[in-house]
Amino acid sequence: MNAVAAPPVSLARAALACRCPRCGVGPVFTGLLAVRARCPHCDLDLSAHDAGDGAIVAVILLLGAIVVGLAFWVEFTFSPPLWVHAVLWPVVTLPLAVLMMRPLKAALIYQQYRHRASVMER
Repeated sequence: MNAVAAPPVSLARAALACRCPRCGVGPVFTGLLAVRARCPHCDLDLSAHDAGDGAIVAVILLLGAIVVGLAFWVEFTFSPPLWVHAVLWPVVTLPLAVLMMRPLKAALIYQQYRHRASVMER
């Protein structure tokens, strides 16, 4: 696929579907959060894009605020025993953290590609 002929991919599509920032077809991840070396569809070098800790920081801040707010609401509304909090919040937090990490990491890779594509293209 020629990079010039490819229509631009939207941030929402690339991030939510975890797809290649150039073609929008190839998957960005090989496993849960491991970034592919190259896009299998358009051969974009994805190893040059490093999301670093940006997605982790965003997830910690956003999810932390949501979970703490919900924990206060549950505590003051229902007054459950402490063991309910100990069981409930890890079960809620861990899946949400993983669900949030993939699109946020894909969005950071997309932004790096769009704003530094000429440097990382070859």
